[in-house]
Formats: sequence, structure tokens, C-alpha cells
Amino acid sequence: MEQKHLIGTALVLVAATVITGCGGLGKMNKYASTITYTVDPNPLIVQGDTVHVNVNGNFPGKYFYKKAQAELTPTLVTGTDGMVEKDGVWVPKSGTESAMKMAGFQGEKAAGNYTVVPYETGKSFSYSDKVAYAPAMEQSQLMLKIMGKQGKKAKPFDPIKLADGVITTPYLMVSDDKVIMAKDNFQRITSESTSAKINYLVASENVRPTELKEADLKDMAAFVKANAKNERIAFKGVTVDAYASPEGEILMNDGLAEKRAKTAKSWLAGEMNRNKLRKSMVDSLFTLNARGEDWEGFRSATQASNFKDKDLVLRVLEMYPDVEKRESEIKNMAATYNELREDILPQLRRSEIKLNYDEVGYSDEELSQLSKTMPDSLNVEELMKAAANATDMNEQLRIYKECERVHPSDFRAANNVGCIYYSQNKMAEAEAQFQKANSILDNPISTNNLAAITRQKGDRKKAYEMLKKSTSAGAEVKYNMGLIDIQNGNYASANANMSGMNTMNASLAKLLGGDAAGAQTILQQSPDKESAVGHYVMAIIGARQNNGDLVKNELGMAAAKDASLGSKAKTDLEFRAFKDNLGL
Repeated sequence: MEQKHLIGTALVLVAATVITGCGGLGKMNKYASTITYTVDPNPLIVQGDTVHVNVNGNFPGKYFYKKAQAELTPTLVTGTDGMVEKDGVWVPKSGTESAMKMAGFQGEKAAGNYTVVPYETGKSFSYSDKVAYAPAMEQSQLMLKIMGKQGKKAKPFDPIKLADGVITTPYLMVSDDKVIMAKDNFQRITSESTSAKINYLVASENVRPTELKEADLKDMAAFVKANAKNERIAFKGVTVDAYASPEGEILMNDGLAEKRAKTAKSWLAGEMNRNKLRKSMVDSLFTLNARGEDWEGFRSATQASNFKDKDLVLRVLEMYPDVEKRESEIKNMAATYNELREDILPQLRRSEIKLNYDEVGYSDEELSQLSKTMPDSLNVEELMKAAANATDMNEQLRIYKECERVHPSDFRAANNVGCIYYSQNKMAEAEAQFQKANSILDNPISTNNLAAITRQKGDRKKAYEMLKKSTSAGAEVKYNMGLIDIQNGNYASANANMSGMNTMNASLAKLLGGDAAGAQTILQQSPDKESAVGHYVMAIIGARQNNGDLVKNELGMAAAKDASLGSKAKTDLEFRAFKDNLGL
């Protein structure tokens, strides 16, 4: 903040003696310089495409003629060569002007509705307004135009310069919107299993030939045969859980379950040995669990059945916490109810076999080769992985396009083709791909990417709404919100959204928010610091910390990479304190 006392205290004292209650507009114009003004900020600063003007002023005592009026109009005049009076009106010598709202004041006896300024004491006032920024305003002055009025007389007072303007540092923001590549879910090793069940006759552990004809056992045998020598299948273990039905004696059933586990193992181990798996490896695969009587299985199977007396059976059995008594009752009811004897108890006499194995996927080299020779043989995750592995952008693009063709119902390949087009600055093609991806599946990743293009096309509001729908896509979404926050002048929000990102724009947000030291820390850690704009922003950081050496050194490097920045620096009000020592 800079205060303009256009004439010192001595002049104010002179004015107090010269101006009397019977003065006129001429004297008010002559002593208009006794009015004091404080402008904040000074120089003016563009924020959110708008230049805000805040003025605090004071009319001294014995200045304001009692029957006079004064209309004060702050005016932003482009160019720096001031104003000239023409036909009774003050106009810029060159350039244009942007007038802000008028503030009206009047003496104690004047007719009108303006703010009254007491003659004896004077009056302080505050003023705020804003004007849309135009590029020509970078080289401009804030002038105060005053029109004095008394009755039918009107006299333009000499205009007063209030401030220089406008600092345009926010427009150093670069368009580095982050688009997001959709990731693959490829797993080179996946754990799988296949299951089968052997049912037994009552009180028997023998595996019947008829049982081996069941589909699940035939499938397991076929799986072992097909994959015994398959390098992409690794057998990891076999679990056998064996049970007895709960109508016999408990010790006998425990032993029967153990025998059933062994016969189930014997069958599967025989299939493995028949297909030339090493016997030592086969033996190490098995874990046998003799579970004994399956009372819980009986209860669940009965509850799930259509047996009309099932609730009665379950209530009766719940009455006997003693296991032996309950076994006896089950046996008695099985003799009574065919449903128990023929449907429920037989399914409890079983061994459940679970064969665990790992599927080993293609190596990176195999994926690369197959993407060229047999892309149609690869699933979507394998093609996505092959593309992600590619180091050449054109090769990556080729594979993603193959993935689009082979798997058209997956949005990810279409999205990623768009990301590559975006990096190649093919914005129309990128936008079409992101739209295609979203038409396949409305998703936050492609919506974020469309928002990036929408912002760059100038529709910040729509882009921000799209980004709000995309926050689950990742930190890139918040960063893109931060870019719009910078443009809108919401620097606190920009800093929050860009937290953790070491980019030139994140540094700029810190700087615009008033933290030059924090901005320097971010920029020093950013690869953007070596860009022309990065050096220029670092020079501004130096200026705001009164570091002349940093200003001079960084401007020199900025100008060496972009001569236009050297020209800009010579008139940039950020460097007004160093204008004679810029080294340019």
C-alpha cells in the first residue's frame, strides 16, 4: 500500500487560510491537491480478469465550498503520458480510458443527494469499484477525474494521478492441465482354484467308480492332465475337507472322515502321478482335514430343503445338547422320514477337494511380440499392459488402437489414445477420443480430460463443473481445479488444490497468494524452473523479497530463452524498484 499526499502539511495550512466559506469552484480546483488519497493495491493488480480499485480519501476542513458539488470518477487510462483538456473535458493524450462508478459529494448548503462534506471539519471517505481487464491496461495510470458543480456551472478540475497499473502476473500461468491415462489391471501371476466333491455310501470310505463319472471329478482330472506340463500353471496346494453324516457314533465318524480324506487324496494323487508330476511334489501339495460329523451341514441342508416337517425335526434336535443323544434322534428320524434318509444325509458323507494353482501370465517381451503378431489373442489387460510398457509413443499409440479394435467395450484404450493425441497437441482428435471413451462408459478419468480441453477452449465454468464430477480420478483433477482458481483469482483455493505439486503454476499460486518464500521453495524443486517463464517467475519472487541479484540473474536467463520476456520486464511494475538495474 502506498499513500499519496499530493501536497504537504504546509499547503493544507495555506489552504485553510485561503479558502473561506465564500470560495468557489476555481479555488476548489486550485486546492484539490489538498485532498489526500490512499490506493490499495498500488500499483493495481489484475485478479480474476478484473482490476479492483480501493481508495480511502479525506477532504480537509475548510475546503469544500458549502454550495458546491464534486463528482469524483476514478478512471483507468491506458498509456503513460497522462491526460489533456479538450473542449472542457479531460481525455487521454493517447490510448483509451475506462471510467469507474462516480462518487458524488456536496457542501452543506448544496441541493442534491450526494454525500455531505462539512465545511469546518471536512470528511473521510472510502471507495471501491472494479473494471474488466483489457491487455492495454498493463501500461496505464489510475487517474481521478473531478467535475465541480455549483448551480448551473460545471468545471472540470485538473485530473490527479492516483496509481500506476496494472500488474499482470496471473497471466504468466501456463496451460499444463493434467490428463490422466487409464491404468491396466494386468497381474502376471493370479491365484485360482478348482473344486470337486466325492460322495460316499453310509459307513464307507471307498471311492466308487460311478462317483468318478461325475462332471466335477472328470473336470478336475482333465485339468490335471491338461496342465501337468503347462509352464503357465503352477500347482500350489490341495486341501481335502472330509465329513461324515451325524447319525452314527461320534468316534466312528471321526475315523471315517479321516479315511475319506485319505481316499480322496489317493484318487487325485493318482491322477497327478499318472500325468508324470513328481511324486515328492505331489505328496507335499496335500493338506487333509478330517472334519468329523457335519451337524452344521445337516442343519443347513435341512433348513434349505422343501421337507415339510423340517422345522419340527430341527426343533427336536435343538432339544438335545448331548451329541450322542442327538445322533440317536437323527438316526431314528431318518428311519421315519425318507427325505432325511435319501436326500439330506447322503450329501453330508463327502470329501471336498480344492486344488489351488497360479496362472503365470506373459512376460513383458512376450506381450510386446504378441501385440504385433497376434493382438486378437490377448485380453484387454494384456494389451493395456503391453501399451503401458512401450517406451516409444508411436508404438504405444499403435497398441492402444489395437486394444480399441479388439476390445471396443472397454473405455480405457479410447481414453489413452486421446491422451497421446493430447501430448501431441492434436486437441480436436484428443477431444473426440475422450468423448468416445465417455460414450462407452461415463467415467471420471475421461471427464477430467475433457475438462482440460474445455478450460483451454475458454469455458472455465463448464470445466470446473466437470472437474467436480471427477475428483475420484486422482490428484490431477485437483490440480486442474487449481488452474481455474488462479484464473478466477481464488488463490487460497488454488494453493489448496495444488498442494504437493511442484510446478511453475503451483509456485505462481503461492506467489499470488502472498507467500513469495513458499513460491520459491516450490519452484526450486520444479523441472519448470529452467523454462523461460520459470526464470521470469523466479525473478518476480526475487523482486517481492527485495533480492536484486536474484531479479537480475533470473531475468537474464528468461530473456535469453524468450526475448519477449526481456521486453516485458522493462515495463513490468513487478520490477519498478529495480528498473535501473535489470541487466537487460
